Amino acid sequence: MTRPRVWLVMGTRPEAIKLAPVAGAIAAAGRMEPVLVATGQHPAMVDQALETFGARADVTLPLHRRDGGQPELLGQMLTGLDELADREPPAVVVVQGDTTTTLAGTLAAFWRRIPVVHLEAGLRSFDLAAPFPEELNRRLVTQAASLHLPPTPAAAENLSRELVPAERIVVTGNTSVDAIRAIADRGAVDYRDERVAAAVEAATRGKPLVLVTAHRRESWGEPLRQVLRAVAELVARHPEVHVVLPAHPNPAVRELVGAELGDVPRVVVTEPLRYDELAGALAAATLVLSDSGGIQEEAPTFGVPVLVLREVTERREAVHAGCARLVGTDRELIVRTASELLADPRARAAMMSNGNPFGDGKAASRTELALARLLGLSTEPVEEFAVLSGGVLV
Repeated sequence: MTRPRVWLVMGTRPEAIKLAPVAGAIAAAGRMEPVLVATGQHPAMVDQALETFGARADVTLPLHRRDGGQPELLGQMLTGLDELADREPPAVVVVQGDTTTTLAGTLAAFWRRIPVVHLEAGLRSFDLAAPFPEELNRRLVTQAASLHLPPTPAAAENLSRELVPAERIVVTGNTSVDAIRAIADRGAVDYRDERVAAAVEAATRGKPLVLVTAHRRESWGEPLRQVLRAVAELVARHPEVHVVLPAHPNPAVRELVGAELGDVPRVVVTEPLRYDELAGALAAATLVLSDSGGIQEEAPTFGVPVLVLREVTERREAVHAGCARLVGTDRELIVRTASELLADPRARAAMMSNGNPFGDGKAASRTELALARLLGLSTEPVEEFAVLSGGVLV
């Protein structure tokens, strides 16, 4: 008997990281056939992320980008996905998060009347300008999805307020927690950049390590410049602190990072880290400064506080649980808040007292079961992920 084919559509590194555990859970259960479809949005970074999990894309779409704009990207991905679906139609299409790839996968499936499953559904910043264009993408996907898999009860509540029927919502937890736990369990990391290895090693000897990631489109230009100058000021104020900053490959980010921090002592500006390297640096960090959604989900696993370099976050659970604080791109506020936390271990510990509000490491298995139920392969109920109001696991 032929197993139903489940497309797992990915185009960015976070998508690959969060879908890899789902592919593993589907393969292990044996009821369905996982098909990893890479759209070509960020091909090298997707390949690298999948390799960390011992996986590779089953299909990679060829993109021929000229202007790098969103219309060109969306158009080419849509055409490629539609042609692939015509040759090898899937039973269901799983999209993750809120990228242009997510929107393309959703539209390609919807137009062919193939069920769309939205992993990490229900996140809302309630501001169409931030993150841009992700907030619109995720709202559009909600309109087309047959099954919504929010990571938390709060995300599920957002969907309910938008009148999504309860029977089409399953709270799974976030597969990023599954992924980071799996990598952390492997132990020692072989860092390609000796400077990163040295900073992590220094952290094991009590030297504070600050991990910084910043790449959001809405922060390009002067807001990002203020973040980078805050990092330089933080290092100048705290002579024991080391900083690791993996620079995003986008030229608008990379050039500014090099100009502001390229020659600052104890600041390591490096190429994007492999996922196992990022996990190792995150586990060793004293504090994280980031505008990444994934980092907000992953850092609580290691008990590391996050200062969110955004004015709003769709991952409000982190703020409500206390493990993250919004500081935006205000240079003075970043320096002051980071300095206070670096100087006070008890304040850092207090931020992490409620655990990780994003998951318990079982999101991928819940997702597999929810897919099996959608396709009529199981009647077993899904035991959903739940948290208390303070962020503690039920």
